[in-house]
Amino acid sequence: MAVKGGAHQDYNHLDELKKFDDSKMGVKGLVDSGLTSIPRMFVHPTETLSDLKSVARSASQVIPTIDLSGVDSDRRPAIVEQVSHACRKLGFFQIVNHGLPLEVLNRTIAAVKAFHELPTEVKNQWYRRETSTGVAFFSNVDMYKAKAASWRDTLQVRLGPVPSVVDDIPEICRNEILEWSRQASQLVEILMELLCEGLGLNAGKLKEMTFLESKGLDQIGGLQVKHGEEWVEVKPIPGALVINIGDILQILSNDEYKSVDHRVLANPSPDPRVSIAIFFTAGKRDGLYGPFPELVSPEKPALYRQFVLNDYITRFFTKDLADKTLTNYYRI
Repeated sequence: MAVKGGAHQDYNHLDELKKFDDSKMGVKGLVDSGLTSIPRMFVHPTETLSDLKSVARSASQVIPTIDLSGVDSDRRPAIVEQVSHACRKLGFFQIVNHGLPLEVLNRTIAAVKAFHELPTEVKNQWYRRETSTGVAFFSNVDMYKAKAASWRDTLQVRLGPVPSVVDDIPEICRNEILEWSRQASQLVEILMELLCEGLGLNAGKLKEMTFLESKGLDQIGGLQVKHGEEWVEVKPIPGALVINIGDILQILSNDEYKSVDHRVLANPSPDPRVSIAIFFTAGKRDGLYGPFPELVSPEKPALYRQFVLNDYITRFFTKDLADKTLTNYYRI
């Protein structure tokens, strides 16, 4: 597909974004309309493109794969050590033998893909930029903040602490999303225990702070992770799940765990790319959060000030997602 460019003086970026947004068709709708070139609003200015080159070497040389089999056996200390090392050095890892059935993964991906393949006139009943309703289909959460729109559509479903009304979830993927959420929640509880133990904390610390309560499903793909001065593509392993440390956990861990830069590239293949993600954060949005007291000492004082989670979330969703993370904003 060609790219529309050129310095046309009659081009108004905001007007084009609004026209696209009001059409409720999303990127898939543009493709279905017979589009032969990528609209200018999706083309990033040259000065904003990173000069860091992607690395062709295998991501397995950088992103570790951790086997969770025997996590409740005498293998647990070794698994905790592997998770802790990955979180401290990389902020990303993949897990296998995690107990989440492959058929559940495959059914969920197929169902979400089927949603995106629906005709525009069917999907647009869910199209909205306001996500507080629980279920939202949209293109680019940061569309009006980013320097250029991204070539992707998203189906977002709130799964807790107050889940979406079941009947509001598109029927074509409803059962699969709910089953994925149920199965993934069990796995995430185990992961959060491992993360806590890797910091020398009580295994249930994050659960006590309601980090199992708030979760949302989103769609992403084409993931690359910054490692040193290079970008490494995360090559999916069949049946594996990719885990990454977010800014909030870096703050809570007082920089023991790392939230690294990552990005999503446009898909060069004519075939659609669909990925499923669940984001977990604390359910108590009006609570104060900051470094764990157990990880603060005279030798290593708190590196971040406390913040109200609602403030963090508001700031996150009102910035360009390509901008720096919020760790610097809350850093002392």
